Amino acid sequence: MIKIHDTLSNKVKEFKTINKDKVNMYVCGPTVYNNIHIGNARPIIFFDTVRRYLEYKGYEVKYVQNFTDIDDKMIKKANEEGTTVKKIAEKYIKEYFEDTKSLNLKEESTIHPKATENISEMIQLVKDLEEKGYAYAVNGNVYYRVKRFKEYGKLSHQKIENLQIGARIEENKEKENPLDFTLWKKAKENEPKWNSPWGEGRPGWHLECSVMCKKYLGETLDIHGGGQDLIFPHHENEIAQSEASTGKIFVNNWMHNGYLNINGEKMSKSEGNFFLLKEITEKYDGRILRFFMLSSHYRTPKKMGRKKLHGL
Repeated sequence: MIKIHDTLSNKVKEFKTINKDKVNMYVCGPTVYNNIHIGNARPIIFFDTVRRYLEYKGYEVKYVQNFTDIDDKMIKKANEEGTTVKKIAEKYIKEYFEDTKSLNLKEESTIHPKATENISEMIQLVKDLEEKGYAYAVNGNVYYRVKRFKEYGKLSHQKIENLQIGARIEENKEKENPLDFTLWKKAKENEPKWNSPWGEGRPGWHLECSVMCKKYLGETLDIHGGGQDLIFPHHENEIAQSEASTGKIFVNNWMHNGYLNINGEKMSKSEGNFFLLKEITEKYDGRILRFFMLSSHYRTPKKMGRKKLHGL
């Protein structure tokens, strides 16, 4: 019997699959605006190991890890380098595979969809949510009506009235509620854009994963994984979008790994306290980093420093 800690129920429970001996598994991948750092590598290594263990136990695993290739950070990076978002994405997706080569990941059986390959499905999901009363359009932007989804907050174990606005949620006067999040963004000058019923624009970050989960794995997943920083708002919003659309449970088992800390703080590009993965793998065998990442419980924060790697 396999048991898994499920973030939603906050319990260790018996692992049961939708289909006998098959597992459909989705892990949130990187936003490809830069080389990945070793904090990004922790979920990549951990969930690759989960997949390998399930295969060892006899399961056939369909494993999807996306690339977010349209995002505010992508646009900022393209503007800084005087190039296009598409070229930035192509560059750093190539770098991703180079950087992770020594980690011995099962890339030959991993599906890596890109957000921009699934825009029509994203538009359809927004239309569906709008028709059901879960979304509303204002001046070319479309927002999710959070109060309409009564179970909002169930993954992060928060009540709507007590929720703090997450870092990725920008307050503006168009919203009915400050917690409402963006499904579709109105096009700005010199930004990538697609035609839609609400005018030219681009998808919101949370929308992308709901669509790719359903397209490649179905309406209900056996496992959805990612770092603890994604629980709220990203995964909370995925649940709201997907379950409002399908009327079904979105994920049966939510798994989240702990942070990788440096100097007592979460490793983060935005904070400037990080090591790029390629900095480490140029000096150490990728198997050493893999061993280091797996040498403590996956849900606990892990301290990082070059001395720790050197001591392995």
